[in-house]
Amino acid sequence: MTGSGDSVEKQVENLTAEDAREEFLELQTLLWAANREYHSSDAPSISDADYDTAKRRYLDLLDQFPELRKNATQAATVGAPIADGFTKVTHAVRMLSLGNAFEDEDVQNFDTSIRKYLGLDREAALSYTAEPKIDGLSLSLRYENGELVQAATRGDGETGENVTANARTIQALPHRLTGAPAILEVRGEVYMSHPDFEALNARILAKHQADPNPNKKEPKLFANPRNAAAGSLRQLDSRITAERPLRFFAYAWGELSEPLAETQWGAIERLAALGFETNPLTAQCSSPADLLAHYRQIEEQRASLDYDIDGVVYKVDDLSLQERLGFRSTTPRWAIAHKFPAELAWTRLEAIDIQVGRTGALSPVARLQPVTVGGVVVSNATLHNEDYIKGFDSKGEEIRGGKDIRVGDWVQVYRAGDVIPKVADVDLTKRPDDAVPFEFPTTCPECGSQAVREEGDAVRRCVGGIICPAQAVEKLKHFVSRKAFDIDGLGAKQIEMFYEDEHLPIRTPADIFTLQSRDSENLSKLEKRKGWGDQSASNLWAAIDEKRTIAFGRLLFALGIRHVGEVGARDLALHYGDWDVMAQAVDMARAAALAHRAADEAEEAERVAAAEHGRRARVKEARDRALAESNVPDAATAAWSDLTGVDGIGATLGLSLSDAFANSDERAAFDALRAHLTIVPPEAPQKDSPVAGKTVVFTGTLEKMTRAEAKARAEALGAKVSGSVSKKTDLLVAGPGAGSKAKKAADLGIETVDEDGWLELIAGA
Repeated sequence: MTGSGDSVEKQVENLTAEDAREEFLELQTLLWAANREYHSSDAPSISDADYDTAKRRYLDLLDQFPELRKNATQAATVGAPIADGFTKVTHAVRMLSLGNAFEDEDVQNFDTSIRKYLGLDREAALSYTAEPKIDGLSLSLRYENGELVQAATRGDGETGENVTANARTIQALPHRLTGAPAILEVRGEVYMSHPDFEALNARILAKHQADPNPNKKEPKLFANPRNAAAGSLRQLDSRITAERPLRFFAYAWGELSEPLAETQWGAIERLAALGFETNPLTAQCSSPADLLAHYRQIEEQRASLDYDIDGVVYKVDDLSLQERLGFRSTTPRWAIAHKFPAELAWTRLEAIDIQVGRTGALSPVARLQPVTVGGVVVSNATLHNEDYIKGFDSKGEEIRGGKDIRVGDWVQVYRAGDVIPKVADVDLTKRPDDAVPFEFPTTCPECGSQAVREEGDAVRRCVGGIICPAQAVEKLKHFVSRKAFDIDGLGAKQIEMFYEDEHLPIRTPADIFTLQSRDSENLSKLEKRKGWGDQSASNLWAAIDEKRTIAFGRLLFALGIRHVGEVGARDLALHYGDWDVMAQAVDMARAAALAHRAADEAEEAERVAAAEHGRRARVKEARDRALAESNVPDAATAAWSDLTGVDGIGATLGLSLSDAFANSDERAAFDALRAHLTIVPPEAPQKDSPVAGKTVVFTGTLEKMTRAEAKARAEALGAKVSGSVSKKTDLLVAGPGAGSKAKKAADLGIETVDEDGWLELIAGA
């Protein structure tokens, strides 16, 4: 295992932007499945730690590759839909997950990012709390005038399961509080101690052994205390829950009629005074060094605790700073979970299969002799791309000491930072004599089309497009996914069925909306299928009809255009406001898009030529020359600048969008779908603010707030924040050091204010 840690680290460091994007696509289905298994079924196939580290993997990739925010759809996922049998509870305050840290450096970066966001220097005092992260089930308890009136699970973060009757049976939970705020939502973790867990399984086994029935089935024992706690709390019969020894640690809160305290530490002390059990290992810390010291202390005690923990949670202590830091889409900026290390294992590589994804990417997958890694049986692992298999990163530098990966090899597998296992190392001493280098295919294994690897791209892609079954099916699955059209009764399995159907095929998104009209035999074609009848078919027609009206941003995301994720789709929708306006603008920008692609190629060619001849690369000159020779019309240049000037969009997404609309087959599919839909334009988050609907650009140095705070505030007030100045810019906020943007704004006659002017403008909004 020597050097395995280096191999793992290099794998992360040497990911290309394309590798990162492919990993996002690869993780989407697995993360959603893990959510359902963990939160709805209480039968996860991956450990709690692996799920959390997968979320951290997303954040790590976002930090390294900011453009991935357009693809980070799964990062928005918290929990899972509620299970059948429970009524719904809408959380007054969302129950969010936490970002994760795995290395000491991550903890230091957490502190640095908070200071940067708040504009604090290194010497400024900043206090934290550190508490064990309990491996249990999240529960929110609502008290009104001191009475316990409701208990709910996390669910999907916004809507949970009403488990009030079950929660009332937990002896550790007070039913009435004295001296509490009129409205108090206490949040924490339901868990089961190790002794109680063992006793529960022993009782189940004893009951089975006492049953005289000779045909009795083997008893279903709980796999671990977390599953036992979750399964017990989510019983439909509260009498069963009452028989289970559940416990509860309080560590947070939701809706409050008045603050509990001014600090996290004070609030925890207040909860303890009200009668809730809080974790005695919680401590106040004044620096990252203190946090790490407390982490080590808890880690040393981990084996002796009578409950499961999988890390330590750090939170900014000052609640006013927590409020100022706010939240990302699914995680608070002011808290992070420092996870305990994951495990590694060695096993045999039995085969390498090639899978074709939604974007045509050929992804190699290692088929492994099953092995347990971190408490989970692993039989597959990702191999990224052909360079990775050969032992090189995207820059041509060696990884794993230059050792390639071959079928039959003895490989080390790890799961740190990701739910998808990875190959960290190869033991050459155990390599079979007949093992041969793996030949990566140059044709698509699904449709036989050519698989092309473009210059600078780490991934080989099938050029078949919609004629490739793998791409078509995956695009359709994405189209009906939860964050896209979310058509009830038409999921991944149904898409596969209809795609292969001879009578009622779904090959393009528009086919979904003509399905009923094509079923001319009064639903009989559907009724002939197993599990389908008149009622189920009618339900499907109703569900499809319900989605004929769709939000612009949601439609754009559903199309599955490469690089256009949920956030990017929303930003484009806000910028253009109308589908036809966007389509016309993208068409107008096509000539400029092609010119910029040619400029990229010229830049790369100059870089290569310079390296070959040992001279300094003149990439800017090569790029400028290529753009000058393209003779792009002014209208196309303006349209391209407007498209790529949308904050967070950029040239990569712009080129991808342009390619999709210029592809005749793709465009025909878009236009056919458009005919069946009513597209709802986006609404600004706040209509009555002085900047609602305006395009704002920030430039220079802001002294009273960070750039991130300014952008978040502007967007919350309904403004569009752009990264460049154009004729469509309404307001430029210029701090000290403003340069070319301020000059361009002046030339265009755009209103310009300083930071004080901006704060005065939005005061009270």
